[in-house]
Amino acid sequence: MLRAMDAAVSGLRAHQQKLDVIGNNIANVNTVGFKSQSYSFKDTMYQSSTASTNGTESAGGVNAAQYGYGALMGTISMDMTASTATYVGGFSASIDGEGFFVTKATRNPIGSLNAANADDTTAIKGGDFDFTRVGQFKVDSNGYLVDGSGNFVYGFRTSATDINKVDNTTLSPLRVPSEVTVVNGAITGMTINDIGAGGATAQTTALEAKNVKINKAGNIEATVTVDGESYTVSFGTVAVATFQNQDGLTKDGNNYYKASSRDNTGRCSVNAPGSSGRGTLMPGYLEASNVDMAVEFSEMIMAERGFQANSKIITVSDEILSDLISMKR
Repeated sequence: MLRAMDAAVSGLRAHQQKLDVIGNNIANVNTVGFKSQSYSFKDTMYQSSTASTNGTESAGGVNAAQYGYGALMGTISMDMTASTATYVGGFSASIDGEGFFVTKATRNPIGSLNAANADDTTAIKGGDFDFTRVGQFKVDSNGYLVDGSGNFVYGFRTSATDINKVDNTTLSPLRVPSEVTVVNGAITGMTINDIGAGGATAQTTALEAKNVKINKAGNIEATVTVDGESYTVSFGTVAVATFQNQDGLTKDGNNYYKASSRDNTGRCSVNAPGSSGRGTLMPGYLEASNVDMAVEFSEMIMAERGFQANSKIITVSDEILSDLISMKR
């Protein structure tokens, strides 16, 4: 078979893969929090017809003569650049800067975090968390804070003995208090129980929460009623995770990213929004897709032309082979 046909077949495959990436980007132009991907090519193996030689007293130097065998996928990289925040209102939030909300499909608190925010890599990467830039929150029927897909939103719960502090050494699913202590018309303490946690049977039902909202520091506030009186209570702070190399995260669908001990994300840590270089929150906003339609259409045209050119090479190669067969006849 002609080398040209081998090269053209690999070129068709590579350009089809580029079109696959472009198509996915364009399909998600209106997907909140979506990060676009870019595709690059690389050339493949070569066969040397003439080796490169050094010049001598009797002959000049000769450059190498090589035949290539086409193109392959080089990289598919993510553009993690933050996009424009769009106001949608309600119980939503966008991260203004670096970081990801921490969510999980199950309720498994992670303790012994580094309160100084130096390194939480082992705990976070081994916790099977889902990370997202989309802060579409709501409170479910059991009083837990969940995202749009029903994953539990993790953060730092308010201390049971000091309502002005949060426990930043334990990453827990945030939940409306089961009980609050009121002294002289003010809340002085609260109890937040998990369903079935520690064999607890009492006070596992969360209080009814109204007017749930979040501020730029990530504090979750709600109005609860105790003995006929309404009180505003802050029951936790959403966590924001940062990574040394956020481009090393793996897309997992549904606006989620995954991290593991074997990936290229490097060190990671969790803390409250606005701390240690993290972005603060924009309440009521959601981050839009960062797909640039002008760039995608330009890349699509180039990929289409490349695909057509490689197809033409296959057609010409086939005609040459047909001519060779005809000559034998």
